[in-house]
Amino acid sequence: MKRLIVLNRYFFPDHSATSQILSDLMFHFSATGVEVHVITSKQLYNEPERQLPAKEIVGGVSIHRVSTTKFGRSGLAGRAVDYFSFYASARRLLRGLLEPGDILIAMTDPPLISVIAMRAAQFRGAHLVNWLQDIYPEVATQLGVPFLRGPLAAGISYLRDWSLKSAAVNVVVGQTMVEKLTARGIALSRVTTIPNWSDDHEIVPVAHGDNPLRREWGLDDKFVVGYSGNLGRAHEFDTVLAAAERLRQDPRFVFLFLGSGHQMDKLVRIVKTRGLDSTFRFLPYQDRALLKYSLWMCTGYPSSPRSRV
Repeated sequence: MKRLIVLNRYFFPDHSATSQILSDLMFHFSATGVEVHVITSKQLYNEPERQLPAKEIVGGVSIHRVSTTKFGRSGLAGRAVDYFSFYASARRLLRGLLEPGDILIAMTDPPLISVIAMRAAQFRGAHLVNWLQDIYPEVATQLGVPFLRGPLAAGISYLRDWSLKSAAVNVVVGQTMVEKLTARGIALSRVTTIPNWSDDHEIVPVAHGDNPLRREWGLDDKFVVGYSGNLGRAHEFDTVLAAAERLRQDPRFVFLFLGSGHQMDKLVRIVKTRGLDSTFRFLPYQDRALLKYSLWMCTGYPSSPRSRV
């Protein structure tokens, strides 16, 4: 099999969703004898100031980490600067690393990295595969991101479509994305669906009595409503707040939020303002080894089978 060269802003040991999925797949390919190179940033998703080694080999995968600005995810302007610095650094590295016949896989972080990948693949005679977790700029436009409308959005969409039409294949995660791409003129023969996955050897059911986190967090006798991961701009939490308001006098219920994201700080402020502190728990991302415990918090009352969800 040809070499795999992969572009994504985050990779192992980062805990973000695209990083974990990509890392699982690339470590698998490497274990089967495929030569794998990943071009990523030195940052961690929630720690932009932390700088990982520029180059290392983990699980047989050669990881090439490029330098970028370090504004992080707190503001759109700073995030855009981080994106452009990654584009520039990744483009320079690609020109030296990519060889004719390589398979170049571009994910969607940062957005529109497929355009950089397309030009590099054309220049070096490589095969481009786009692995789409999101469709930009449509997502940003729907979220009301400033400036992404009118001629600018149309121009960005044109470049994005060009990169998708030039690819050997575009991998998407669901049927709705297939419909979106074909409506933009991407040939159905160049689109395939591979749903995202979890490792069912790592993420397994855990009984309440065997879950150390329930005891550690004081949740043994609670009905837990949980959310785990990034609470981003596209996520709605008004429904959860309304439920918490109705249950504020019932100590059996706890709303547990694990992770971070643009909306998480906002939710924390609203919870404090409404006096719902005793009903909510906020905790950081959990180590991967603990996910089978943290994700199996939300199964109802441990003492009443009829109330399990």
